Amino acid sequence: MKSLHIRDGRESDRDTIQAVTLSAYQQYAAVMPPPQWESYRRNILDTLSDVLPAEQIVAEQDKVVVGAVLLYPAGTVFSGPDGASVSLAWPEVRLLAVAPPARGQGIGKALMQECLRRAHQSRSAAITLHTSDMMEVAMQMYERMGFVRTPEFDFQPAPGVTIKGYRLSLDGTI
Repeated sequence: MKSLHIRDGRESDRDTIQAVTLSAYQQYAAVMPPPQWESYRRNILDTLSDVLPAEQIVAEQDKVVVGAVLLYPAGTVFSGPDGASVSLAWPEVRLLAVAPPARGQGIGKALMQECLRRAHQSRSAAITLHTSDMMEVAMQMYERMGFVRTPEFDFQPAPGVTIKGYRLSLDGTI
């Protein structure tokens, strides 16, 4: 089995992280209308071009980046699909990606566990994420890890498209 190392992403990783993330999400191009996929792809690239204030975390196997994830801190403010500002109450996981040839080896779970560790270390009461029905394998992993559906976090970036909110309590109070 190849060794797995989880670490902070570096500026020198940028192109590799972008390539791994796009390759991981490319499968959704086949199930999305082309204009929607192109918009999603552009959003991924825009997000990865300037990840701050997120922590970028990568997984390496034998010194090759095979996975990446972003962890945004509580308090981060985003513009919602309707243009309204949304402030994160808890840390949020975004753009979890594992290179297709490296899937099925626990890399996604290892990246998620690192996000949980960091959120817990920041004394956060919970951690959140968003996903969609087309990301079935990811949703199953999140649910196995204890994340629960949180419909009040759902949003619709386009008509007929629902992005589902999930939350995991880290201190048992939520």
